[in-house]
Amino acid sequence: MDKVIAVILGGGRGERLRPLTSARSKPAVPIAGMFRLVDIPISNCLNSNIYDIFVLTQYMSASLNRHIAQTYRFDAFRPGQVQVLAAEQLDQTSGWYQGTADAVRKQLSRLEADPDDDVLVLSGDQMYMMDVADFVAHHRNTGADVTIAATRCRRDEARRYGIMRVDEGTLITQFAEKPQDEAILDAFEVPDPVGDQTHLASMGIYLFKAKVLTELLAEDARDDFGKHILPTALAKHRMAAYAYSGFWEDVGTIESYHRVNLLLTDPLPKLSLYDPHYRFFSRPRFLPPAKIGEALVQRALVCDGAVVGDGATVRKSIIGIRTVVGPGCNLDRVVHNGAGEYDFVGTANGSQIPLGIGEYTVVRNAIIDRDSRIGRHVRLVNERQLQDYEDDYITVRDGIIVVPRRGVIPDGYSF
Repeated sequence: MDKVIAVILGGGRGERLRPLTSARSKPAVPIAGMFRLVDIPISNCLNSNIYDIFVLTQYMSASLNRHIAQTYRFDAFRPGQVQVLAAEQLDQTSGWYQGTADAVRKQLSRLEADPDDDVLVLSGDQMYMMDVADFVAHHRNTGADVTIAATRCRRDEARRYGIMRVDEGTLITQFAEKPQDEAILDAFEVPDPVGDQTHLASMGIYLFKAKVLTELLAEDARDDFGKHILPTALAKHRMAAYAYSGFWEDVGTIESYHRVNLLLTDPLPKLSLYDPHYRFFSRPRFLPPAKIGEALVQRALVCDGAVVGDGATVRKSIIGIRTVVGPGCNLDRVVHNGAGEYDFVGTANGSQIPLGIGEYTVVRNAIIDRDSRIGRHVRLVNERQLQDYEDDYITVRDGIIVVPRRGVIPDGYSF
């Protein structure tokens, strides 16, 4: 699509996603066993023929840089780029990004946008499938200076988002960022609620005329789009809402990450990975097919290169690339993020425990991060139903067990 530049925000430190973000940025966190979170907004852009894409990040971006460099390469017949712009110290700036608007402000000159371009601002930690071309067409047809992608939400969710009121022509008349006051929530209820979906919430996806974005960031030196720039824009410019009715989820906590992954195993998931006309892209790895022995596998995604041993049971789970599930294992509601290599004998790091899950191990309601080693006869079931816990081997957040990246759990461990 001509005259559109996409900017993907890498987010902050990702504290609520720890330990998944202990050694990587949020956009680099695996999703669905074979993708990274950053693949979602990039794929939405590519499916809409948007090829000028910049990813703004500052925390632990090495693996993200490597993934993007190995994945998104355009040839001489399709000009474009997917480029990481990390926070840096320059003469005219102080280095670290202070917020979403500050990140774009500090990298604005790198975008090289013409005044008549449109700048699409996306989040790097959301799961959705959007026709961005339709979003851009709506923005241009309404003559808006700024357009916000909006979705319906419940009243209790509205406190976490920017919410808005619109007129009959989808122009925004009022906007409030994360309101806590009951009177404001009352005033922002939509006149035509659908079930318990009573408010119109910002998805954190914005489209600006480049000239307007430059002016706004120059006039308002504050740091955040939702809190600062959008209210300023509403007072001076024409703002529209783009109504989006498909699946959308902000993957910002361990609970939401676990839930969104497992939703993909539903018979007819709200977000389908199997639409031939709307694909999600990632790095090709040229792995062998998944190999499943005499095992019971129910409602699961089993990714390329995975091995499921004889007598294993896998229910409502995601088995990531190169994951080895030993004989007799029992996995229920498990998200396994896979491995970067095979090690069937456990000698690669001197631990004597192979990559994957050892025989007769039981795991329930858990996230197992990449390159983990879980021994034989281990039980990870959270029998005490703890909501928060941490020891040398695991972390529990929101009642969900998390085995950290490159974690090693010895034979016989029980939790």
